[in-house]
Amino acid sequence: MNTNDDIIRLEKEKDYRAVENLVREAFWNVYRPGCSEHYVIHVLRNDPAFVKELDLVMERDGALIGQNMFMRTVIEADDGRVIPVLTMGPIGIAPSLKRQGYGKKLLDFSLERAAALGFGAVLFEGNIGFYGHSGFSYARSFGIRYHDLPEGADDSFFLCRELIPGYLDGVTGVYRTPQGYYVDERDVEEFDSAFPPKEKLRLPGQIF
Repeated sequence: MNTNDDIIRLEKEKDYRAVENLVREAFWNVYRPGCSEHYVIHVLRNDPAFVKELDLVMERDGALIGQNMFMRTVIEADDGRVIPVLTMGPIGIAPSLKRQGYGKKLLDFSLERAAALGFGAVLFEGNIGFYGHSGFSYARSFGIRYHDLPEGADDSFFLCRELIPGYLDGVTGVYRTPQGYYVDERDVEEFDSAFPPKEKLRLPGQIF
């Protein structure tokens, strides 16, 4: 897709390191001191659940400014069915361009592409204040529960959007995060050591 000077295209192998560095910059000290998202992307590219057709990057004037990716996963329905769905992310935008509409443009294009490929729904962890503008709702409103979350615990981070209207009609059950997202902190540190040094800071609003 080309809109004005912005291009959204599939990631290429030659982009890998630049994308990892972009993600590192986008997430550094956001949710915790430092970040692990750049290593998560590195690992997920080789995961069987990785959706190569939805491994997207965004360029502006020839420079990488954003990326998004998707993984296949399932809802284990209460009636015994296994419902195929997608999960998403990390999705990142260059820090200097955040809050300028690029993230939403990339997100909306990604969701349209996923729908065109026939995927039925996307569930993931995010902020309803941002993702609600792209059609996401709380997953609880679809009857979907987050795995391992105690009953009554805050689930406002767990979001869902149907890509095929009615895809989740009659479905209640438990969502499973793909195992590839769970990485060892020692592996993160080893991987990060190959990047330029950055200071890890404990900041207000971090959740880890």
